[in-house]
Amino acid sequence: MQFDICRQFGWQGTLTEKVVSVMRMFGVDIDRLNENAVVHRCCVGLSDGQICYITGPSGAGKSVILRSMYDRCDKNERLWLDDIELASDKCVVDCVDGSVFESLGILAKAGLSDVFAVLNKPALLSDGQKYRYRLARALASGRRVIFADEFCANLDRITAAVVACNLRQFASRSGVSFVLGGTDEHFLADLAADVLVVKRLAGPAEVIYRNTEKPERLQA
Repeated sequence: MQFDICRQFGWQGTLTEKVVSVMRMFGVDIDRLNENAVVHRCCVGLSDGQICYITGPSGAGKSVILRSMYDRCDKNERLWLDDIELASDKCVVDCVDGSVFESLGILAKAGLSDVFAVLNKPALLSDGQKYRYRLARALASGRRVIFADEFCANLDRITAAVVACNLRQFASRSGVSFVLGGTDEHFLADLAADVLVVKRLAGPAEVIYRNTEKPERLQA
């Protein structure tokens, strides 16, 4: 898969009396505002079973790139983690297809193995448990490309490292690809992303490949 991203956002405000006053105060006109348009540009190549992690400070445009990559992916192959609903009428273990042991295995890969969480309803879980539940559902979905923003942001460092390591193993064995975004970097060694996209507040995104070689389609 190759993703060529170029998104530009010009000024979209409304010229109210207060806005005009501020513009006069700082000597800014409409042309100056439009010249200051934000451009997010990135070119990423991703193969089956690979992980792409998009990182950078808040407000740098990580989510813009992540959503743009999602929009360019086949709708029958993609899955956005936050789109997974939280059931309120059945327990967690009943929401994951397969036998008892298969369901427990998937939940464990997502870092959700506490018996009280497994026997609880998804809608009643804590925020961290809800995230891991959605991740387990994603692993069992059969979709080939899974997208998740704020990856492991609401998990403690140890749990995040375990989840990242399990995700790396799952991707390598299943051929499922992951495109993840977030500001945390303490679990990068465990995640072992194949593609790291560093998005800064200013300037173009930096794309780093773990094997130091770009895919052939990007070299041409």
